[in-house]
Amino acid sequence: MIFVTGGTGFLGRHLVPALCQAGYSVRVLTRDASANSWLQRYPGVQIITGDLLDKDVIKRGIAGCRYVIHAGGMFRFWGDERAFLETNAFGSEHVMAAAHAAGVERLIHISTAAVIGQPDPNLIIDESYPPNPADPYQRSKLQAEQSAIRYYEDCHLPVVILRPGAYYGPLGTYAFNRLFFKDPMRGIIMQINGGSYIIFPAYITDVAQSILTALDKARLGEIYHICGDWISHKEAFDIVCEEANIRWPRLPIPGWLGIQTARMLEALSVITHSEPFWPLNLRSYVYNNWRISSDKARRELGFTPTAFREGAKQTIAWYRAGQPDLVPALECLKGSHLSDQQMN
Repeated sequence: MIFVTGGTGFLGRHLVPALCQAGYSVRVLTRDASANSWLQRYPGVQIITGDLLDKDVIKRGIAGCRYVIHAGGMFRFWGDERAFLETNAFGSEHVMAAAHAAGVERLIHISTAAVIGQPDPNLIIDESYPPNPADPYQRSKLQAEQSAIRYYEDCHLPVVILRPGAYYGPLGTYAFNRLFFKDPMRGIIMQINGGSYIIFPAYITDVAQSILTALDKARLGEIYHICGDWISHKEAFDIVCEEANIRWPRLPIPGWLGIQTARMLEALSVITHSEPFWPLNLRSYVYNNWRISSDKARRELGFTPTAFREGAKQTIAWYRAGQPDLVPALECLKGSHLSDQQMN
């Protein structure tokens, strides 16, 4: 049995079916089961209602499980720092403590390559590069990582940390998907400083598959970057525009104008109480050269990322199909559950 947090998020929508297809019994933590009716397609999935802030719910969810995949958390480009800390840092602490008490065999902690914060523009960034978080989300995720490492070193909790890049693919509408797919397909292409900056995409099904592989192959206490080949913004937009047959002009936006616009939109958000279209915290993601190396994952986990053009094709096809709640590749996994006895 595997206990999964974040099982109803972007990654979880791909991870839970993949786990079922692999024959695992899955127990999913969710705040609202009624809002995730797609889970009913997988009869072997058990649902635990609650969130990461409830220690008792976490303990109950982990009880009797061999493995834990902690993929839950709060990801936004805008929001109160306390909320990020409570969910990402304190919530992770609850998961680690419960997993240690339950004596699980392995815990996969999903972090993010974004904890690097401010990568050196002239270096390739591997797992030894010192993190320097630049916003509340990144700081909270680094604190969660440090909690996982502490439990490994002090309590011998069998932890593996995966740091994916920027998620993209079917079933996602935020962050990379919005900036590089949804917005361009509706005529908005925000190409800053000629598109010279480098982004670190991670096709969502690659991330899900890397988690399954890490359950068997990853070395305990290690960190692994899970990213596709890095690509410049211009190259990414070129591919998306070609595959989607987009002819919209690209706005030549100088970096300083993007920052000033973000500051103005942030000021308006004080009145609207909603995330601005172009939040200031996008700076770390958009205005840096994210040359993230996944060589370690390739060597040790056999990680083979999907080419960006192929991932873009699948993502564009999903948008043009009307954003269905389950893509065909996942639909075929229905009913593939095996019992724990079959797994052993």
